[in-house]
Amino acid sequence: MQLKATLFAISLTPVIMSGLAIAQNAPPAVTVAKPVIREVVDNDDFIGRFQAVDQVSVRARVGGYLQEVHFTDGALVKKGDLLFVIDQRPFVTALNQANAALEVAKSSLTYAEAQFKRAESLATNGSQSVSILDDRRREWVSAEANVRGAQAAVDRAALDLEYTKITAPISGRVDRRLISTGNLIQADQSELTTIVSLDPIDFYFDVDERRLLNFADTARKRGSDLQLGGGGVPVQVVISDANQPPFKGDLNFAENRVDSDSGTIRVRARFKNPDLILQPGLFGRVQVEASNRYTAILVPDEAIASDQNQRVVYVVGTDGTVSTKPVRPGPRLYGYRAIREGLTGDETIVVTGLMRARPGTKVTSQMTELPQTRDDLPPEAASMEVGR
Repeated sequence: MQLKATLFAISLTPVIMSGLAIAQNAPPAVTVAKPVIREVVDNDDFIGRFQAVDQVSVRARVGGYLQEVHFTDGALVKKGDLLFVIDQRPFVTALNQANAALEVAKSSLTYAEAQFKRAESLATNGSQSVSILDDRRREWVSAEANVRGAQAAVDRAALDLEYTKITAPISGRVDRRLISTGNLIQADQSELTTIVSLDPIDFYFDVDERRLLNFADTARKRGSDLQLGGGGVPVQVVISDANQPPFKGDLNFAENRVDSDSGTIRVRARFKNPDLILQPGLFGRVQVEASNRYTAILVPDEAIASDQNQRVVYVVGTDGTVSTKPVRPGPRLYGYRAIREGLTGDETIVVTGLMRARPGTKVTSQMTELPQTRDDLPPEAASMEVGR
C-alpha cells in the first residue's frame, strides 16, 4: 500500500507543477477605469484673516467725570443704545446760563427795534436827524446779531449736554469698559470701549502677481472689474474648526496697486454671519475660483506615477497591454487631479495595482466606474461649484 501511494503522488507532481507555472505566468490583476470628465472651475487656496466691516473706538466728545455705565462687557448692542453717562450737572448749568443770556439779548433786540421805529417816525416829519436814525438802525442790527449769537450759545450748550450721554455709533459687539465710573474723561482723547460689527464680516488675504492677473482676467470675462466689487467671484473659507462646513461668500474689493516690497495685492471677500460664528481676527483658508467653467479630465492622485522627471499614467489597451502616457497635472478638483495635457478622456487607465503593472506587459483588467465626486475626502478638499 505504501508503494502504491508513493507512485500515485509521483504521478500527480507534473500536474501540480504545471498548474503553478500557469498561475505564475497569468497576467497580474489591476483595477482600471475611464477618467472622469465634467465641467469644473479651478480654485486657488490662500490664508487670511477675518476683520470687522466696521470698527469704532468709542470716545467722549465732552470732558467730565464718568457717572454711569449702561452695558455689560462683551454684550451685543444696537446703534443708538446708551453706553455711558457723564456727570450732567455742569452742562445743565451752562445751558441755563446760555438761555438766560438769550433772554437778555432778545430784550435788547425788542428795545432797539422800538427805538429805531420811533426815530424813523420822527425823521419822517423832520423832528429827528438822519444821523440819529442811522444810529438807531445800527443798534437794532447789532441787537439782532447778539440774539443769533446767544441762540448759537444755547444750541452749543444743549449739544454738549446731549454729548454727556454716549450712545453706540454702530451695531455690533462691545468690548469691556476701559474706564470705570468716577474717572475723569478727556474730551476726544479718553477711549472708553470699542465696538466691532459682526454681520456681515470681511476676510482679507494677499494674492501674488501671477494669480492676480488670472483673477483679473476671469473677472473681465464675466464682464466685471476686480478692483470694483472684486469681480463678484464666489469664494468659500474654512476655519480651524473641522466641524464647521465651509462658509460661502464673494470677492468685493481689491486694492488699487501691487505692493512693491512683497509683490502682492490685498483682496477682500465678504461673508454673511447671521449666527455670529465668524469673529474678527480669526484665521481661515479661502478657496477662490481662478477660472471660468470648462470641461476637465480628472483622475485619482494614486493613478499618477513618476517616471524620472515627468508624471505618467498607465494606459491599458484593448489587448490588455500596458503603456505609459506623460501627463501634466493641474489643480485638485472634486477629490481628483485635473490633467492639463496628455489625456483625451477616452483612455482606460490603471487606478489601483500600479506596482503590478509594467509598460509592455499584459494585465488582467477589472473595470470600475469612478464617481463624479469622491466622497472619501474632507469637504474642504473638494472644489466649489459656480452658483452654489
